[in-house]
Amino acid sequence: MCGIAGYFGLQKPDNQRIETALKLMVNRGPDHQAHVVLPAGPATCVLLHSRLSIVDLNPRSHQPFARGGCTLVYNGEIYNHRELRKDLEKKGAAFTTESDTEVVLQAYLAYGDAAVERFEGMWAFALYDDVRRRLLLSRDRFGEKPLCVHTDDRGGVYFGSEIKFIAALRGRAFAPNMDHLKRYLVNGYKAIHKTDQTFFEDVVHFPAATNAVIEPEGALSMGRYWRPRLAPDPSLTFEDAVERARAKLFRAVELRLRADVKLAFCMSGGVDSNALIGIARKIHGNDLHGFTIANLDPRYEEKGMVDAAVAAYQIRHTNVSVTTENFLPQLRALVRYHDAPVYTITYYAHWLLMKRIAEAGYRVSVSGTGADELFSGYYDHHLAYLFEMRGDATLHAAAKAAWAREVRPYVRNPHLSNPDLFIQAPAFRDHIFLNSRVFSDFLTRPWFEPFAEATYADDLLRNRMMNEMFHEAVPALLHEDDLNAMHQSIENRSPYLDRDLFETCAGIPTRLLVRNGKTKSVLREAVRGIVPDEILDNPRKVGFNAPIFSFLDTRDPAVRSAVLDPQSPAFEIVRRESIEALLAKPALPNSESKFLFNFINVKFFLEEFAA
Repeated sequence: MCGIAGYFGLQKPDNQRIETALKLMVNRGPDHQAHVVLPAGPATCVLLHSRLSIVDLNPRSHQPFARGGCTLVYNGEIYNHRELRKDLEKKGAAFTTESDTEVVLQAYLAYGDAAVERFEGMWAFALYDDVRRRLLLSRDRFGEKPLCVHTDDRGGVYFGSEIKFIAALRGRAFAPNMDHLKRYLVNGYKAIHKTDQTFFEDVVHFPAATNAVIEPEGALSMGRYWRPRLAPDPSLTFEDAVERARAKLFRAVELRLRADVKLAFCMSGGVDSNALIGIARKIHGNDLHGFTIANLDPRYEEKGMVDAAVAAYQIRHTNVSVTTENFLPQLRALVRYHDAPVYTITYYAHWLLMKRIAEAGYRVSVSGTGADELFSGYYDHHLAYLFEMRGDATLHAAAKAAWAREVRPYVRNPHLSNPDLFIQAPAFRDHIFLNSRVFSDFLTRPWFEPFAEATYADDLLRNRMMNEMFHEAVPALLHEDDLNAMHQSIENRSPYLDRDLFETCAGIPTRLLVRNGKTKSVLREAVRGIVPDEILDNPRKVGFNAPIFSFLDTRDPAVRSAVLDPQSPAFEIVRRESIEALLAKPALPNSESKFLFNFINVKFFLEEFAA
């Protein structure tokens, strides 16, 4: 895991800009920073790298890394690098390191651009081929590793793991993207990655599962090397689905335990993280350490489940407490580092968790991102399942009764308390951008963008899951996972985002995804006997969440004054009286709590980045 940046074009950034960018990259790579300037016909290629040593800690694996007329800067981990190395050695490749970095480059020399199709892992890389005089940019299938791009008015391409690196290389800051800030305020985090926009004008996210080739004259060609595909097998039994998913999940976890440094696990009381921890501990014999955010709010508290898991696994465990101490200054610093608002209050808490993991000496964290979207896990998934089962009267009736018994008591979103919601209105999505019309009126000039989704399948549940995986939830979570971890010089790994596991789950019929009122039925049974039954049989969907008042002490006059500062540029787009009204309430429903948190983030963002 590292940081990368660079430029390919006719105007080389001067040395001072390069050095400034390298200094900004230290969090992503405290072990080594370097750059190289390469002539590329009429153009110049500049490649910068900062290294966080995870695999082959020896300096021989430092980057930029050159072999066979090619130079590579790479951020990520290719988990199947050992197997690829053996294949490449059979083809005559000679290796001088034990790193996956060298495997990436040697694979390119052997297979060209198609090498990425053989990789299982997460990556963003830039590879300059001096023989072909071109630059190859690539990003992993799920977009685990970030890559942002800016094209200047002469066709030069700047790229980097973080936008601040690009701004340093080009020598001036970017203007805030006001439209994207309003999108975040009104529609929330699930709207942010429905577009390639960032929170700055003229900078975009490089798409996942994509290669791009840039020629010295500025010609650019892009193409996807992988497309997710749903292919349910109607003949598959529940037992077969469980067996197949279990085998792929065990392998995905095994691959992601490969490291030459210690690993820590993000731990909750839910199925997702406990499946990973249970497999790592009981199947692969990993001596691991779990870290949990201790939430005292009764709506979100999971202490009993966490304690049961710790006892069952006999692992080291650390609780990290929620506190109001230094909330505003720490949040401001986090916004500055992210080059963006923090998407949800969950990810402020997640940053506290990463901070504690780093203090304990760990360099890799493992999280459960993607399980809900892979196996089904959200409350609206139950209603989409009922919609899809409407043609089978017996199954539909049993599923509806199980929903009423197991799920209905925990549902807080007002729209999702109706089990027939999608049967009555299949296109209904107002629960996703909850109260967006209300929040639009909180702005000085109302802003509205209707909900839209991509089409992957006619099946409502599977189409929702695919949109959450590739456009809504997972891209946002990965963005925050990466930045919070790298702020503390930690690599984050997500075992559920595995190609073989995804393609196996894409073959499971929809009817098998929910059983007895419980989503993730296949995952639950795949780890039965590994994870405690009280966790597997718990229908409650928690995850980490917290009302903003768990962190923001509105009784403190200094806090109120800071939030309501009339000189803030944020009040040019948000009506100040709307924020005053929210602060005056003793408690807030979830949607208003989220809006207040988002406003504070926008306030800090504009104060830090608006000219």
